[in-house]
Amino acid sequence: MRSADEQDYVDFVRHQANALCRTAYLLCGDWRRAEDATQEALIRLYRIWGRIQRKGSVGAYARKVVVSTTMDGLRRKSSQEVVGGDTYFTAEQDTSDPLGVLENRLVITQALASLPPRQRACVVLRYFDELSVEETALALDCRPGTVKSQTLRALEKLRENPALAHFSELAGVGRLT
Repeated sequence: MRSADEQDYVDFVRHQANALCRTAYLLCGDWRRAEDATQEALIRLYRIWGRIQRKGSVGAYARKVVVSTTMDGLRRKSSQEVVGGDTYFTAEQDTSDPLGVLENRLVITQALASLPPRQRACVVLRYFDELSVEETALALDCRPGTVKSQTLRALEKLRENPALAHFSELAGVGRLT
């Protein structure tokens, strides 16, 4: 790889790695798995950096690889493990967190974990990553109609979740409340 390309790659990683890891975390509910998926995606991206950069689709490719790597990990995961079962968030009230941000994060993570993987991916990509239907379909390698139907089913299931009833900021998400 040329030094200019390598510097572009380093800049991309510096600016996008956290967002990619957050997407992976929202898909799998486990920071360690999310970091592994992000690492794998960045390795794959490095291998074909010049070609992807010339096409101008670096961000879309990286997101697609993170999503597919994370989803593959969910399929391979042991049936004894529970999605969202990480130890990073607890339901205990944290005195350094007077607004309850950690508790809210736990509720949202558990709600996402209750969704099937494809529905979870649609919600994460559409509403947390703010992708269009077409961009989401590209990341999931499916048709836009599939994204729409999976998102609708996911939002219906989330609307039924009583733990999300107090989230007024989610009111705009497909009329969640």
